[in-house]
This record gives sequence, structure tokens and C-alpha cells, in this order.
Amino acid sequence: MPTTNTKRIAKNTLMLYTRMLLIMCVTLYTSRVVLSALGVVDFGIYNVVGGIVVMFSFLNGAMAQSTQRFLSYEIGRSNLENLKNTFKTALTIHILIALGVLILSETLGLWFLNCIMNIPEEHMSSANWVYQCSIISFVISIIQVPFNAAIIARERMQIYAYMGILEVFLKLGIALLIPIISFYDRLKIYAIFILIVTLIICLIYQIYCTRHFKECVFELTFRNGLFKTMSKYAAWNTVGNLAWVGKYQGSNLILNIFFGPAINAAYGIAGQVNVAVNNFVQNFSTAINPQIIKSYSAERFHDMERLIIYGAKISFFLILIISFPILLSTERLLNIWLVEVPDYAVIFTQLVIIDSIIESFSYSLGTGIQATGKIKWYQIIVGCTKLFNLPLSYIFLKLNYAPYSIFTISIILSITMIFERLLIIKVSLPYFSIKQFIRIVLFPAFMISAMCGIIYIGCLHLNFIHTLNIFIIPILAIITITITVLWCGFNKSERNTLYNFVRSKYNITTRNN
Repeated sequence: MPTTNTKRIAKNTLMLYTRMLLIMCVTLYTSRVVLSALGVVDFGIYNVVGGIVVMFSFLNGAMAQSTQRFLSYEIGRSNLENLKNTFKTALTIHILIALGVLILSETLGLWFLNCIMNIPEEHMSSANWVYQCSIISFVISIIQVPFNAAIIARERMQIYAYMGILEVFLKLGIALLIPIISFYDRLKIYAIFILIVTLIICLIYQIYCTRHFKECVFELTFRNGLFKTMSKYAAWNTVGNLAWVGKYQGSNLILNIFFGPAINAAYGIAGQVNVAVNNFVQNFSTAINPQIIKSYSAERFHDMERLIIYGAKISFFLILIISFPILLSTERLLNIWLVEVPDYAVIFTQLVIIDSIIESFSYSLGTGIQATGKIKWYQIIVGCTKLFNLPLSYIFLKLNYAPYSIFTISIILSITMIFERLLIIKVSLPYFSIKQFIRIVLFPAFMISAMCGIIYIGCLHLNFIHTLNIFIIPILAIITITITVLWCGFNKSERNTLYNFVRSKYNITTRNN
């Protein structure tokens, strides 16, 4: 890990992890309460119907990445005028995207909901109500993206953390309120309350940004050169985001077509656990990504390469440390967490976590490629590989394979995409060493993963998981995997650097207190 800006990255990481721990605990409890209050069918309907709107999020996701990249790039160049123009252009494009999503949702999406999806007739009214609330929430979220991007680019992670905590506690309040409602359809009320929370969070973000950042001006502009550049960049990002939507929400819809809304509840539970686990690596990536882009814009290429390599390595180990205990005792944890565990929730959860562990290598690699602006072939190659998950899943389910086969396909494709990204980043950044990446990142990761596999098989064979206390298993697993990662995953020099990194966070905490 490079020493440049280490303290800033440490401070941001500490803040984001504090946010993540609170959000994870509250979110998991909220899911339990909502599932219990709504029931399996209504919970599955909310999950899959909201997924139709998310199907159009590839447009928004593409511009979110573009906005963060361009804002971070201009901040790295210290060009305030270009920074203002970049924000105003991004805001203009997002408003246009919001209008496009609204049109698509009220035509193609509405037809798909009422004519294709497998939803019981008595629940169709509630499903349409949820759908309309989801559309409005999503349109609001689209307009909010440039403001979120400004906060991340400016590395004001404390605001990002506070807002995440506020949002999750508001949703907890909704979850606690839903069970006592008996005078109206609970699913409809839940959708309305979630919409209100989205609106509140969006307004707070906009007020903060316009008051604290000079570039955040609520003004539309059509500067042809910048508009064209950002739109072209976003257009290629759209391919990658479309593939992401196809992989996750598309798979959810395919499961609905073959098996009905009950299995979407299992998919939703697996997704909730995966989001909670994935936040560990996402928070670290959120803190380190602006530094990768700024290093490139300032032409500090050596720092950039090291940030990419060690970012991928630490991301993998972070998600492995938290996910391994969950993989060991998934069934028992879900039985404690949920009042009623949907069929296939256990195997879905385990496989989607494994897929996320493999995908953890991609975050810093993808950011490195995004920083260069040379993303055309990256999005075409990686996006098409990821999107290939959809037709393969449909074929396998058509051939009567088990529902969890879609995750097996996804894991195989995720492994393939690691090597695709390495080849592409070598073309975009000629000084980047694939040999170094394999030696420093992939080889230790493979060895640690093999050891985890041996431990997992041994625990199952000796029946440790079922005989030990449910709270002892995660503690022992975290201690074991942490020690293994520190001594087998890092060399002596890397351990010293990691120690200094952690100590810098402690020093920051001490000064702030």
C-alpha cells in the first residue's frame, strides 16, 4: 500500500466501516421484520417488482460512474471552472435519463409486469402500486446521483456515512410500523413509506452539496464538447451496467417466470446477505477509488499501480474474512435471523457470496481502467461475458436444472472476467504488471481459498458446525481466517505497511476524540 494519502484513505475507510456495521445490523433486522410482516409472497413480489424498475438502472449506473470519474479527474487537476461545468453537464444528462426511464417504465416495464410476470391475480393491484412507487423512487434517485458523486469525489465520507445511517434507521422505523397496520394493504403502505424516505434523503443531499461545494449549482447546460465526451463515456459504461442488471435482476425475473414469486423471496434474502457482506469491500473501494483516479490525472502512475494491486488484494481478504463464517453456518444463521426461511435461501446465499468473493478483484482493476477513459473494449468484452449469464441461465432452467444453477454459471463467468480485466488493463496502462498482480494478489488469494475449503470440508466431516454454539463458530472462524490471511496472505513488508495503515486510523481516531 503506498504511503501517499494513506491517512486520508484510512480516515475515510474508518468512517465508512462504522457506517457499514450499523447499516448491516439494522438492515438484516429490518429484512426479518418486513418478511414477517408482509409474508413470503408479498415480500417476493416487492423484491421482483422493484427489480423491473432496476432493469432500467443501467442508464443511471453508467452516468454515476462517469460523473464520479470526471469530477475526481478535475479535482485532481484543481480546475474549478471545468469542475462546475462537469457537474452541471452531469445534472443535465441525469434529468434526461430520468425522463427516459420514466417513459420506458410506464410502457415496456408496465407491459412486462401485467402480461409476462408470474404474480397471483389477487396480488396484481398491490404489485402495480409497488411498481409506481418504485418508479418515482428511482427517478428521484437518478437526479440525486450527481450530488452523491460530488460527495465521494470530494471524499466527504462522513456525510456519506451519516446519510446512510439516517436512511437505514428510517427504513427500520417503517419496518416496525408495518406489523401494526391492519386497516390497509401492508404492501402498498410499505411502498409509499419507502418512497417518502427516498425523497427525504435526496433533499438532504442536494441541500448539503449546494451549500458546501461551489461546483454544485442546480443549473442545466449543454456544452457540446463536454456533453458529448461525458455521454460517449457513459454510453460505453451503459454496456457494463446493462450486463450487471442482466446478471442480477434479469436472473431474478427468470426465476420468477419458471418458479413464481415465492422463490424471489429466497433470492431477495440472499441478496440482502450479499449486500451486507459486500459492503465490507465496497466501503474500502469507495475510499480508495478517488485516489486511483486522482493519481492518474496527476500522472503519479507508480502510486496508481500500487493502489490497484493492493486495493484488489485487501478487497479480497476483507470480504473473505467476513463471509467465511457465514458460509460455515448459513443455515443456522438464517434460522436465527428469519421467522420463516424461504426454500433455496441457504444455497442461494452461499453461492451468491462465493460469486462476490471472486468479483472483489474487479473493483480496483475496473477503477484503473475507468481512470484512463479508455473503456470501449473493456465494457464490450467484460459486459458481454457478464450478460452471457442470462441466456445460459434460461437454457439451463429450461432443461430442468435446479434453480441454483444460475449462480454456478455466474461464478464460472466471474472467474473468466478476472483474466479479461487483466489483459485489458495491460493494454490501457502499459506500465501495469500482470506478473506482479498474479504474484501479489492471485497466488496468495488462491492459497488462502484452498485452506478455507479444507477447513470447511473438515468442519462438515467432523460435524463441528452442528455441535458448536452458533455464536462460537463465527468468532473462531474470523480469528482463524484473520491469522491465516495476515501470515500467509502478506509478506513481512506488507504486514508492516498494513500495521502502519491500521495505526494511522487509530491515531486519527485519537486526535478526533
